[in-house]
Amino acid sequence: MAQLTFSGAGKRVVVFGEVLFDRFPDGSEILGGAPFNVAWNLQAFDVQPLLVSRVGKDRLGRRILGAMSEWGMDPAGMQVDELRPTGTVEVALVGGEPSFDIVADRAYDAIDKASIPELPSGFLLYHGSLACRSRHSRAALESLIDRGPESVVFDVNLRSPWWEQERVYRLLSTAHEVKMNDEELERLVPGGGGRESRAAELLADCGCDRLHITLGARGAITFGVRGGPCEVKPASQTEVVDTVGAGDAFTSVLVLGRVRGWPLETTLERAQEFASEVVGLRGATTTEPLFYERLKKGWNL
Repeated sequence: MAQLTFSGAGKRVVVFGEVLFDRFPDGSEILGGAPFNVAWNLQAFDVQPLLVSRVGKDRLGRRILGAMSEWGMDPAGMQVDELRPTGTVEVALVGGEPSFDIVADRAYDAIDKASIPELPSGFLLYHGSLACRSRHSRAALESLIDRGPESVVFDVNLRSPWWEQERVYRLLSTAHEVKMNDEELERLVPGGGGRESRAAELLADCGCDRLHITLGARGAITFGVRGGPCEVKPASQTEVVDTVGAGDAFTSVLVLGRVRGWPLETTLERAQEFASEVVGLRGATTTEPLFYERLKKGWNL
């Protein structure tokens, strides 16, 4: 695809994809979904994204819309499904290990392309891959891509059995920046070779500008079509409560850096810093503004 330069500040950010609840055996329900987490974080960083998703006309759907309202998020991209329930992931313990059932045919599987609001030219589009498991939401995403976003950030989330390699490669070919983890890189580029050769093969095949690989506790590394790899590592004394949402936090700052026009090195350092802060939370996000204010002050936002 053509190499494009994103001009940054003032552009509308559109976040497309699932919003759901993780439901645990003890009855607890945790709000999340990678696109929702990214949109939540961007709102806290004063980007004011438009989240395009769909919820059911049910208790969980009302909770999502209520949480967005309290956080000051724009509801214009949210759709309400009269028939399908709000998305859920049923979490169970099997042999002491958690297993996850991403329940099919939920409201976010039926995002309606005709109901997406009009958008200004030159918007930035963020999306994942899970919502593309259904043809309805896939068509809605394709309609957004057809509107000609100035920049596309693709967050790869390979959740079996809800992905196909050909479909993921098509989405890669429309993206400017891509984030995935090390395991996902190996699944998309099987065979011999190390991380750098796999990344080079994927960049050559798909034509994106940058490929960001998260490495868990070892940080992250970015490969680009121009210049050598750029690597960041977390601070040596990072307190870990849980790792839920760390990847979404990293991606949030990739988008923020693109909007603000930060240099790549600055963006990666701040993305790693934010991910390291999020692993100190219980869950992927927080409703505590001071958590974000500390970072905003350090970043001169």
